[in-house]
Amino acid sequence: MEEMKTDEREANASETPKIALVHDFLVSYGGAERVFEVFAEMFPSAPLYTLMYDAESMGEHFRGRDIRVSWLSKLPNFLKKRYRFFLPFFPVAVESFDLRDFDIVLSSSGAWTKGIVTRLHTKHIAYLHSPMRYAWDYHEQYLGELGTTGKWNICIRMVLSYLRIWDKQSAERPDILLVNSKFTQDRVRKYYRRESSLVYPPALGLSSRFPSETSSAKSAGTAQNEGKYFLVVSRLTQSKKIHIVVEAFNKLGLPLVIVGIGKEKAKLEHLAKENISFKGFVGDKELVTLYNNARAVIFPSEEDFGMVAVEALSFGIPVIAYEYGGIKEIIQTGTTGELFCSQTPEVLAEGVKRFLEKENEYDVSTMKQSVASFTEDRFKKEIQSYLQKCL
Repeated sequence: MEEMKTDEREANASETPKIALVHDFLVSYGGAERVFEVFAEMFPSAPLYTLMYDAESMGEHFRGRDIRVSWLSKLPNFLKKRYRFFLPFFPVAVESFDLRDFDIVLSSSGAWTKGIVTRLHTKHIAYLHSPMRYAWDYHEQYLGELGTTGKWNICIRMVLSYLRIWDKQSAERPDILLVNSKFTQDRVRKYYRRESSLVYPPALGLSSRFPSETSSAKSAGTAQNEGKYFLVVSRLTQSKKIHIVVEAFNKLGLPLVIVGIGKEKAKLEHLAKENISFKGFVGDKELVTLYNNARAVIFPSEEDFGMVAVEALSFGIPVIAYEYGGIKEIIQTGTTGELFCSQTPEVLAEGVKRFLEKENEYDVSTMKQSVASFTEDRFKKEIQSYLQKCL
């Protein structure tokens, strides 16, 4: 009789699989965190695992959830702010998560959490935002940004070599590997020698939450747009190339609003002239207002997808973007925006001038329709279909 009860309990447990959600870091809020937030909405009782969590920086996002952090969170506060110096230890921290109690693990990975170690019968679905950029195609630029020379340069190259080996091996661990764009799919194929499945991210969160505030018409005529501004929404780090936007608009003299925080903020503010203003971190409702009143959004960095570009188009705002990366799957030149071919102030400025010449030709409904498929509902259905495959 006791054996029958045990079998019954096991059968019931198998009907409702235990799910864990894992994300690299919850220390700032960006596109990857928006995707992870949708995972959290899909599974409200699932625990959230992350290498580090900063409650103040995350604000209301994920508040009240069961968040389980790695041993990196036990570092003293002055070291936590410099956690990137612990780069060689991130693989060890990721592999230290104890996920034995779960049937399915769904990870959101920009570099690390695809490398979690699971037991034999635990299924791991990894949603990959990008292969580890600074270990692969971005590593020379990364070294240049660090400004290291001599012995330090050699040491960092050795660390990056070790990370490439770990990154390649860890990419073999997920049972199902999902990616956010065809561009990422090509990079996965090249660096990991592995096939993946494409699931575009849910990039229409803002316009779906604030539908009544989505602009229904765009002012036509250059004179009517003179009071408006160009907009940047980005983390303020070197890799995002915001400095080339500041330099370009210093020369153009056109109004520019920059939304975002990061370690480059003070440097950019010092570089900027009076026509450029910095908003820092803004809430969703204020961001919607900023989108609606912008002439165009500037997107200067190489990204594997480009959620900000989709957000802008969902409000009927065209995008001026650097042409390399996943952005080419979003922007149609002359219809939804302009592309520029080099990350320099001069080339960006030329792209802005091309946009101004045909600004009146952009159609709001066409721009909105071009990104209509990037919804949360579509994303959730596709993720659920892969979960069913695991079951």
